[in-house]
Amino acid sequence: MSQISRRGLLKSGIAAGVLSATGMPLMAAPKKGGRLRLGLAGANTSDSWDGRTHSDSFMIMCAHGAVFDCLTEVGADGQLKGELAESWEASADAKTWTFKLRQGVTFHSGKPFGADDVIASLNMHTAEGAKSAAKPIVSAISEMEKISDHEIKMTLAAGNADFPFLLSDYHILMYPAGEIDEAIASGNGTGLYMVESFDPGVRFVGKRFPNHYKDDAGYFDEVEVIAINDASARMNALMTGQVDAVNRVDFKTEALLKANPQIEIFEVTGNQHYTFPMQTGLDPFSDLKVRQALKHAVNRQEMVDKILLGHGKVANDHPIGPANQYFAADLAQNDYDPDKAKALLKEAGLDGLSVDLSAANAAFAGAIDAAQLYQNSAKAAGININVVQEPDDGYWSNVWLKKPWCACYWSGRATEDWMFSTAYETGVPWNDTGWENARFQELLLTARAELDSGKRREMYTEMQMLMSEQGGTVVPMYANYVDAHSTKLANSGTIGNVFQMDSSRMMERWWFA
Repeated sequence: MSQISRRGLLKSGIAAGVLSATGMPLMAAPKKGGRLRLGLAGANTSDSWDGRTHSDSFMIMCAHGAVFDCLTEVGADGQLKGELAESWEASADAKTWTFKLRQGVTFHSGKPFGADDVIASLNMHTAEGAKSAAKPIVSAISEMEKISDHEIKMTLAAGNADFPFLLSDYHILMYPAGEIDEAIASGNGTGLYMVESFDPGVRFVGKRFPNHYKDDAGYFDEVEVIAINDASARMNALMTGQVDAVNRVDFKTEALLKANPQIEIFEVTGNQHYTFPMQTGLDPFSDLKVRQALKHAVNRQEMVDKILLGHGKVANDHPIGPANQYFAADLAQNDYDPDKAKALLKEAGLDGLSVDLSAANAAFAGAIDAAQLYQNSAKAAGININVVQEPDDGYWSNVWLKKPWCACYWSGRATEDWMFSTAYETGVPWNDTGWENARFQELLLTARAELDSGKRREMYTEMQMLMSEQGGTVVPMYANYVDAHSTKLANSGTIGNVFQMDSSRMMERWWFA
């Protein structure tokens, strides 16, 4: 794992990658043509082209990975590179950033792309009533100044050495100014593929946009993304040739996939983690001792063995993963210890505990089984967990952020600040526990602007410790990205690990062999 230099980022606008994963051997030169068919989990009937709402793999791949572009992009090798932004420079304190935009780019409607579109697209996330997971990123911008049609200056309220990384967030898509509602309705972006048809929660078909500025990407003539949320049906679709690739391999049928000579499984270690967030503003989760008891009532290794079948590792109740630069591997581990959990409950004045845990396999593959394993391991601590099986469809709109305790997954983020500010900064929309800690928030703001790598490591280590010991999220395991594809497909040999399916960029980076 290479180490990112924030000073290098400031000077050159190009970040040394912290995330990279070498997959298959190098292939022959890319070939153009054909229709790629993907079978994906993570679709919902409420899906739309509004990037502010995207939360699962289906729309992330269709929008961020096909129809729309961001200002920056994390490449397959982990290097940060320009997408709609061609280059960028920062002031010495990392508060002022100037971006030069690509010229000659048009939206699928034919409208030229420029600085006005950037300003309008960013303002979407802070508009009154907007519910955007990227609001913490955009609200940090105190001023945006259009220098020319293809140059824009952004001034931050406080220095942020990671700022160009944050602009690759899959929520921060670029839309045409003055036509944003229409673009959301039709899917009018600047991406490699333009919308042919879109049935929310069911199917997307895209056709390659001619004369796209990325002349070394987007090799398929057409792409078809089919929603197959059921894991067994998804694996069967690949094995019978109905689709060319699938995400989230069902570990129960992994042996069948491996036995098929026409199928290859590709696996990378990233920062994906499976979680059980507790809303700390509600009883009994408002009690620190109760939260700590629940953390010692889960058998993490059993989950890694039985749910991930070894495709991952034990986690420690914080969201920073093994592929992050400042991952604190040496923190004291929250072990499975029923006696300690019992003692903690007694300190809370409780002889036992009965709580509901909502779960659906839409949260992550095997989430219901994981919840039931949690239920069984917690019994030894005198904790009764009632597993509530929720419907897959609508899980993210009806259960997550709504129910006091539920199953969830996070892809992780390329930098520590990106992850913390997305889900754990006070008041952000996706803070699914509502946990507040003054010291944690102080460190978050201080570390964000700190350019000394050693000092940043100390602060991020303390933040991971605070979350592990006091936070409201049970994080039992890190999960590798495990996807599968037909041997008819080829790629460069380097597979991105920011998200699943080559960082959700398979439609951009792969081709038919």
